[in-house]
Amino acid sequence: MTSRTDLLTTFASVFRTRRTRLIIALASLALLWACYPTADTTYSHPQEFGTGQWLIEFKTGETKVHMEMRYERKSEKGSGYSSHGFTIDPAALSGLSREQAMSSGMNVRFQLKRDAGTFTFEGWFKEGNGSGHFTFTPDRGFASQLTSQGIGTPTDEQLLSLAMSDTGFALIDELKTQGYERPTLDLLVQMGNHGVNFEYVQGLKSFGYQLKTIDKLVLMRDHGVNLKFISELASLGYKNLEADALIRVRDHGVTPDFINEMVAAGYAQSSLDDWVMLRDHGVNSKYIKELDALGYQRLPLDQLRLMRDHGVNPKFIEELKQQGYDKVAVDQLIRVRDHGVNGSYIQRMKERGYSNLSLDELITMRDRGTRE
Repeated sequence: MTSRTDLLTTFASVFRTRRTRLIIALASLALLWACYPTADTTYSHPQEFGTGQWLIEFKTGETKVHMEMRYERKSEKGSGYSSHGFTIDPAALSGLSREQAMSSGMNVRFQLKRDAGTFTFEGWFKEGNGSGHFTFTPDRGFASQLTSQGIGTPTDEQLLSLAMSDTGFALIDELKTQGYERPTLDLLVQMGNHGVNFEYVQGLKSFGYQLKTIDKLVLMRDHGVNLKFISELASLGYKNLEADALIRVRDHGVTPDFINEMVAAGYAQSSLDDWVMLRDHGVNSKYIKELDALGYQRLPLDQLRLMRDHGVNPKFIEELKQQGYDKVAVDQLIRVRDHGVNGSYIQRMKERGYSNLSLDELITMRDRGTRE
């Protein structure tokens, strides 16, 4: 029978690109372990709860590594598999060195300790790519602390979720320090699952945000309002925004990149409401550059919005140009478009003998129903 080491060696060779590697490897690893008897596991502990598969990729020159963990989740509705990916400082992986990870091939065993419990990993590393099995041992002392603080008594499943998201004393203490309500156990698990961690709450405070309600913290995180987004907006001069304003701006797709592209296209810094209006109407740097190439340069933002609203796009302008109607005024472009006169209509009229007509004449014909 082929040894587990040989199978892991073969498994590691499928790595090619980060995302492809991780997706393929997770599926492969699940099949690999499904075919192995459970008796093969050499490290066990009487209080272990939960098992799963892990993948780690070390890259030369990068200080952090990417880790994927796949495990089974159980609930009242049944069970299913979940994947959790994150970057981590390899120094937190006790018992694993970079030299081991970059070796030509070796078995490894290491641990990741979190407040809610400890993950024990075993498997194989070769040339920076590692994979294997992990087990989770809940921390009963942490569970007792949650109970004594009135948060609740966690199940092992909840402790696993808290450990996966690294939700622990640091976050609980930070919430208390900032005056947030004491979280329930379910709310604490929810925060971790939604990416509301100690760094996020502390980072919001550094920007002047103390939202007081945990629901609002989760809402901001769910809508993509992360610390980088807030910081980049602040660097552009948009500081001290209300939390609801940040959510609105993010929901409408007004990102720092969008603002920078518009400024680079020659438009002075505008209010966030103006940027939201333009974004909602489909005005972006690509649209502006295409108009520039057709001779419509540095148009006022209101004109750009009207053109977009009335369907005056670069293709429409180019078709008119091909029919001999070049440098048409913006107001006339909008009027022509509203009346249904386009390049194909003009071509049909020419084929019927109507040549050298003005756009006004074409509009009149179109309005009177001259279609063929």
